[in-house]
Parts: sequence; structure tokens; C-alpha cells
Amino acid sequence: MKRRTFLAASGVLAAAQSLPIVATAAAAPANPMTLPWTGPHGGVPAFDKVRVEDFRGAVDQALAAERAEIDAIARNKAPPTFANTIEALELTGQASARVLTYYFIWTNTLATPDVQKVEEAVEPQLAAHQDAILQNAALFKRIDEVYTRGAHAGLTPEQHRLMWLHHTRFVRAGARLNGPQKTRVAEINKTLAGLYTRFSQNLLADETDYVLFLQNEAELTGLPEDIRAATASAAASRGHEGQWAILNTRSSMDPFLTYSSRRDLREKVWRTYYSRGDNGDAKDNNGLIHQILKLRAERAKLLGYPTHAHWRLSDSMAGTPERAMELMLRVWPAATARVREEVAEMQAVADAEKLGVRIEPWDYRYYAEKVRAAKYDLDMNEVKAYLQLDKLREGMFWAAGQLYGFTFDEVKGLPVAQADIRVWEVKGQAGEHVGLWYFDPYARPGKRSGAWMNAYRDQRTFGGRTTTIVSNNANFVKGTAGKPVLVSWDDAETMFHEFGHALHGLNSAVTYPSLSGTSVPRDYVEFPSQVNEHWLPTPEVLNRFALHHETGKPMPADLAARIAKASTFRQGFDVTEYLSSALIDMKLHLAGDADIDPRAFEKAELARLGMPRELPMRHRTPQFQHVFASDGYSAGYYSYLWSEVIALDAFEAFTEAGGPYDKAVAKRLHDCVMSVGNTLDPAQQYRNFRGRDPDVKAYLRDKGFPTG
Repeated sequence: MKRRTFLAASGVLAAAQSLPIVATAAAAPANPMTLPWTGPHGGVPAFDKVRVEDFRGAVDQALAAERAEIDAIARNKAPPTFANTIEALELTGQASARVLTYYFIWTNTLATPDVQKVEEAVEPQLAAHQDAILQNAALFKRIDEVYTRGAHAGLTPEQHRLMWLHHTRFVRAGARLNGPQKTRVAEINKTLAGLYTRFSQNLLADETDYVLFLQNEAELTGLPEDIRAATASAAASRGHEGQWAILNTRSSMDPFLTYSSRRDLREKVWRTYYSRGDNGDAKDNNGLIHQILKLRAERAKLLGYPTHAHWRLSDSMAGTPERAMELMLRVWPAATARVREEVAEMQAVADAEKLGVRIEPWDYRYYAEKVRAAKYDLDMNEVKAYLQLDKLREGMFWAAGQLYGFTFDEVKGLPVAQADIRVWEVKGQAGEHVGLWYFDPYARPGKRSGAWMNAYRDQRTFGGRTTTIVSNNANFVKGTAGKPVLVSWDDAETMFHEFGHALHGLNSAVTYPSLSGTSVPRDYVEFPSQVNEHWLPTPEVLNRFALHHETGKPMPADLAARIAKASTFRQGFDVTEYLSSALIDMKLHLAGDADIDPRAFEKAELARLGMPRELPMRHRTPQFQHVFASDGYSAGYYSYLWSEVIALDAFEAFTEAGGPYDKAVAKRLHDCVMSVGNTLDPAQQYRNFRGRDPDVKAYLRDKGFPTG
């Protein structure tokens, strides 16, 4: 999921209805992208008014307006109060929020060469703008006085939390540093912004430019019909009619490695995919990573932390990198032991074929499917026939209705950024408007890989009720016109996962935008999304929405039972693939200012960990966009494990009660977690829901690992 680190956008995205930038004799006319959103549902983004050539001017105007708003607070002659300082900050940057909504959509999903040029110029500008706010001495003095001198008497708990959040954000960004130190931090942030942009663009280039075109039927051996159709469509869209395109993205690579009988082509696809950003050419990311790590280490020391990891985790649930490492290393031995068992099972199958195959990384998915079929009588391609993209979306809506009382009605005629995007209005139990949900499902050139959620506008009641606008974005391969798009079970889980983020935003019922929805610590934000995955395999969803794409009949009960029985299958691969990435991320950022060669460091540290040779990291270092395309998940990829421990423990609250749709537990989840945003410490949120802290044993049970 894309989380904005830009201060103004993170705090005031709900503020689409502010006054426009007014043109004066000394000012240029307002850029269309800066204007308040108009239309139904509290206003909607004017995607039809966006022109790439307007971005630079829009950013300039919006940031100038925000600087004026910040200066007005900082120069206020009245004694600082919660209202004239903290609440005033919540009303700043509204034009910036609108412009950056457009900007992030275009740079993440429509990144043509002209957009990338805009990005190269704007990213350092945004970093400098953020630093100018966070290092504003007069502004911080007011915030500090409100925070420390008792001016907050009589505030609500949510207002105390908001005050703490602003104060902590400024302190962590260097508000207490001296002049030269502030200058150096700002220089580092500006340089990092440029490096992050280059990293992302290099990776996007490797994903876009490296395409394997298959020439004949012999090269398609083993591929199911839906994959053949999708790859034919992908080739035709690239001017290769009559061929089949294997794109250099996970959504294309994964099914090919799973089903292709051509071992030579599996190896070629695997090596191409896992070499992204690591080809020794102009798009190689290793040099950028070296610079990024050095600058992050220097910045952390300036800010008073021993390493970047300590700085990043200082306001997280884990609190310290040592606690995060403790959890990862508790799980690691069980995961790698399971890998050894899985490899032994696969090698037995390969040996029986008498082809002289020794299991290699490009064989893992392929032979794992053979083991699954033999051990569980389960063919995931058979399962896929029941997983239609549109029906799964309906299933997500239905489950959300059962849990939170939502209904979803498609809205036609609203402006969208791209023709495949569709929009739904979300209503609550009483029929009231809750928000809008935009869905952008398909891969295309210029769209970053993976799946994520965005908030175009955050919910708030401060200054008037404002409802949220959220989006889910994916990279499914668009199929033949008129035929349903079929997705894998893993991709179906990802859909429910990302929709969980959207539900976190849609359920939000807070006062202030800075505390709204998903604006929570990194190692907590994945909890609502991960727990939502567990409604996919429920009989209630499968019976209604897992319908065969040809017959329309629901998934047979015995097939659903086999899926459940195989739920711990290949957990060695899945957990080790993920956890190796999380461990390398943390180790890179605990190394301080060491002179690191990323390729050599990755190899050496994986060897020390005892990484099985038969599989790679989920994200090798030169392609680790979570970590090196922004501060994002840097020293924070462990968060998925931390949150999954919470999510699995939380779902057991349902199974211990009346089942996955137990109304009392669902209400408690809504009241204690989904609706409160960041108005309460996450650890206390969870205790309020569960009555205790999360227990890691639920995670270990789910994976089939020993709990002792």
C-alpha cells in the first residue's frame, strides 16, 4: 500500500472543500488541479482536468499557499493554544492535498516518460517543502509550548493524541537541532528524494523493457488456457499479434513458473525477474542503494539515533529493532526447517521423473504444485476456474456488509484517471453516504507492480463532516473482451488484503484528518488488511461468489475442504521468502554507516542466516521498492509479520465465539480498531478488542509450525 510521508498530504487529505487559491494582480490564475473538488458526494477528483504539463505549476501554487498558511500560524501574535496552533495545522495544505492526490496517481499508475520527468523535478521540491515546515523554529516553539506548558487542559483524549502526534513528528524530524544540523538534514532529505525517484524509475524500466515473447505452441507447454489467453492479449497490446508475452512482473512471472513445463524458459523468466535493478547497466540500483544507506545512517546520527533502524522504529509498536529482530528470529528456524521438508518432497517427485533434475529456485513453484496435487488431491488451476475477478469483488462487498453494514452501488459518469477504473458509492447501515471506492485492477505500461490502497481524501468531522475516498489498485492481466478474468487463490487473498486497508479508511469515524483511517504506525497498519484475508475462505463467501466461470455453479464443498486441508502447504516457501527480505532490510539498516556493497552484503548475510539455496528473497535488495523507493517500509518490512501475528490472534476471537461473522465480535472490531484510526495507542486498541496483548502462538498454529 502507498503511504504518503509528505506532511501536509498525510494530515489534510480530507480537506477537498477548502476555498480555492484566489488569483490576485500579483498571482497567476489558479491551476485547475488546485481547485476544490466539486460534484456529488462532497466533491470528487477532477481527473478529466488533469494535464501533465500543468503539474509543475500546480505543485508550485499549492506549496506556496501552504507556506503562507504555515507562516500565518508561526507568526501569530496571540499566545499559542490548541485551537490556534494544533487545530490550525489541521486546516493547512488543502490545495497541496488535492494536487498530490493527482500527482501520486499519475506517478504510480500512469508514469509515462513525461510524467517521470515531472517526478524527477517535484520529489526534491516536496522534500524541501516538508523540511521547511518541520524545521520551522517559530512554529515548533508554539507546538512545544502547547504540548509542555499545560495549555491543553480540558482537551479530549483524541485531542491529546493529536497534540502528541504533531509534537513527536516535529521532534523526530529534527525540530530541536541547531541551524547547521537542520541544514544538513534538509540537504540529505532532498538528495534522498532524488535517489528514491531514480530507484523507482530504474525498476519500472526493467519491468517494462524486459518482455519474453513466446513464438509457438511448444513454448506454451503446461500453461492453462486462461494464462495463454492473457499472455496472447499482452503480446497483442505490445504489437506482437500471434505471440505470447511473459511480462517482467510478479503477476506474470508467478503463474508461468508455476505451470510451464519448459524448464529452460522457467529459468530464463526467473533470472530476468530476480535480476531487476541488478543488471550492471545504466538502470542498476546497487550504487543508489549504497548512497541511500550512507545518507540514512548520517541522518539518523544527526537526529540522535544510533542507526536508521532505531530512528524508524522509535514511534512504532515494536519500539526498537531488537524487538522486531527477536520476533523474526523466533519464526526463522521453523520456516527454514519447513523449506527443507518441502524440498525433499519436491525432489522425490523430480527423481521419479528420471530427468536428472535437482530442485533449483525456478523449479520450486512448479514442483510444489505437483506435490500439492499428489498430497492433497488439489490442483490450484481447478480452483482458479471458480475465482472470477468480478465475483470476488462482489464477495468482498458482501463480507463487508455482514461485518460493518456497508452496501456498495456502482456510480457511473464520474471522472476517472484511466478508462478501466470503476467507482462505487459506499453506504452505511442507515443508508447514509460513507465514501467512494475506486478500483483500478489491470496492469499497464507505466503502472508500478504489485497491489496497494490509496486514500484520495481522508475522513474527518473537524470543520464539517467530510467523507473518505479510497482506492484499490492491482496488476491483473486483462483478458479477452467479454470473458471473465480468472485469478489465483493467492491473488484472491491479496484482493481481500488490500480491501482490508480500504475498509480501515471507510470505517474511520474520527475528528481530525491526521488521525484518520490508515494513519497508524507501520507495524499496525497491516493488521486490518491481513485479518480481512480470512473472510475469503469462509463457506458463506465461497458458496455465493466462488462460481465456475463456465457453469456458474458454486465451488464444490469437497474442493473447499481440500483447500482448507492444504492451508499450511508451502508455508516454508512463503514465510522464508518474505522473512529473508525483512531480515536483510533490518540488517542493512542496523549496519550504521558501514561501507556496504548491497550485492555482497545480501549474499553474505543470507549465508549467515542459513538461507535455503532453493528459493530467493521475495524482494532482492536492488528491487526492494518498499525499502528504497521512499523511507516507506525501510527498516520496517518486518511490519507484515508483526501485524500478521496480531491479525491471526484477532481472527481467533471470531472462531472462539460464534464464527467468522459473529456480530458481537465484529462490532468490537469496528468499535475498538476499524473506526478509531490513530486516536488511541494501537497496543491499547488491541487490548480493548481482545482483552489482552496478541499471542504469537496463533501465527505459529496458522503456519503449521511448532508452538513450543
